[in-house]
Amino acid sequence: MENDSKRSYIMFITSVLIFGTIGIFRRYIPLSSGMLAFLRGLLGAGFLAAYKRFYQRNKNYNISSRNMVLLLITGALIGLNWMLLFEAYNYTSVSVATLCYYMQPTIVILLSPLVFSEKLTGKRMICALAAVIGMVLVSGVIGGSAGQGDDLKGIACGLGAAALYATVVILNKKIHVEDAIDKTIVQLITAAAVMMPYLALSGRGQMEFDSIGTTTVIMVLIVGIIHTGIAYALYFGSMEKLKAQSVAVLSYLDPVFALILSAVILGERMTVFGIIGAVLIIGSAIISETGNKE
Repeated sequence: MENDSKRSYIMFITSVLIFGTIGIFRRYIPLSSGMLAFLRGLLGAGFLAAYKRFYQRNKNYNISSRNMVLLLITGALIGLNWMLLFEAYNYTSVSVATLCYYMQPTIVILLSPLVFSEKLTGKRMICALAAVIGMVLVSGVIGGSAGQGDDLKGIACGLGAAALYATVVILNKKIHVEDAIDKTIVQLITAAAVMMPYLALSGRGQMEFDSIGTTTVIMVLIVGIIHTGIAYALYFGSMEKLKAQSVAVLSYLDPVFALILSAVILGERMTVFGIIGAVLIIGSAIISETGNKE
């Protein structure tokens, strides 16, 4: 059992560290956010379908029509969420975009009394307030480093992505599917499918495909197979052996790792106020998750 637990920790930590590098890769992929979201969903679903076929051959579960409808809705939201997140990486720094995205737990906390009739405890109210203050500091409104134009677009896209993912988290609590891989395959296929009308209407799909070079193909395969297929397989494959609180806390290795990489690889630097804001956002999210009995 102890070896299984260690293996699960390694798998989970590996998955969140992989997630933490996606912003770096996005910077070097010259495709529109819609096209990248489409390819990510398609490649990720294909990898997970192959994984299930070879490693879970005898595990087939039926999904009720109610759960299927919810999976299709959440899948569509995931696709839109990816597109906004990729746009955030385009318009502002990876560090700021990542921190905007990690306002998602705060959004869930603030909505939980309305959606789940849960009591908003004093601890969670303080954590939510700390996260909002942190977001103000990261945005540069305080300290005279407020972004202009593209930076503000990036912040808006990052917060929009956070709001969409918060909705996915809320809806996922209402979905009861026995196999997490089946659930994810449906959501990833839908995430890809919802991008198709956008690509068709924008008229950029064929043009982008025609201009894809070898380096771009390799980078897209990494995002689709490693950042999506393999990372999700590790993520869901490890969760059965881990406590919910461990999962919640370890998930915040993702933004921390993303911030470190953006500084080391991209040379991004945060102001003192930005660093304080980052600590408030990530710290409040971790504290709000610890000590819960859920």
